[in-house]
Amino acid sequence: MGNSLTGQGPRVGCGAAIIIDRRILLIRRLKHPEAQAWGLPGGKVDVFESLQAAIMREVSEELGITLHAPRFLCNVEYLDPPAGEHWISAIYQAQDYAGEPKLMEPDKHGGFGWFDLDELPKPLTWATICTLDFIRAKTI
Repeated sequence: MGNSLTGQGPRVGCGAAIIIDRRILLIRRLKHPEAQAWGLPGGKVDVFESLQAAIMREVSEELGITLHAPRFLCNVEYLDPPAGEHWISAIYQAQDYAGEPKLMEPDKHGGFGWFDLDELPKPLTWATICTLDFIRAKTI
């Protein structure tokens, strides 16, 4: 991605918190930003694409599954001025999907897995940390 702010403002992203029976589906990023960190499936929102359509597309591209009725959960902001990265991401929560998850983009992701909310891998992406903090605060 490089310096994504050259001549433009913040970028818009999306992520999916797919949580079933207190287990969350995470993927391990291989590319910048946050390479080697575990995070929510998702990516950038294309021009004239709705947030919900973007998350449906990204999850399908990354894991080969179709989300059923994802609901908006929260927004997350990622700031890394030295790297020129500023993302604002809409996070959706899903509790149901069709298909069997599989690694669709092995050049971008080093694996995926289901993790208990109390036993998460490290490191986690910033968006994942913020989303989990939001979920925990909401359920208290």
